[in-house]
Amino acid sequence: MTGKGLQYAQDQAQAAGFYGLTSHDALGRGRMQAFDRNWKVCSQTPAAGKHATDTKIDFATVKLEEECPSKDAGQPQAAGSTMPNFRGKSVKAAREALDSGYSITVNDGSGQDRIIFVESNWQICTQTPAPGTKLDGRPVKFDAVKFNEPC
Repeated sequence: MTGKGLQYAQDQAQAAGFYGLTSHDALGRGRMQAFDRNWKVCSQTPAAGKHATDTKIDFATVKLEEECPSKDAGQPQAAGSTMPNFRGKSVKAAREALDSGYSITVNDGSGQDRIIFVESNWQICTQTPAPGTKLDGRPVKFDAVKFNEPC
């Protein structure tokens, strides 16, 4: 289904008897594919071929106007015991990677004091604690800008 619109790919997969369908943001920003017609398929797991119809299919997607990445960034992974380097990642992906018990403050790094409403549209420029620091419950702070803006 690579290169097809997400809605079309889902319809075709269902017509072939596959119903265990999921999708994710191939850029790793954690965006939901709420309007399937606005997304296209970059790759799929498992790869095309003969599979039992109870096989789960996951489509890696980007918005129609975006280029597919050379490598699927996948879903955000749990942070573990040390602070990951979130620079260039979406605020949403960072929030999903950190345990829900962490206090997180996000500021507009452009100096315009904008409200960060849709966190998947904002990339992290700076972070405290620094990457590699042991995660021990202290509050986390991010400065972020919109993805089309420089840090």
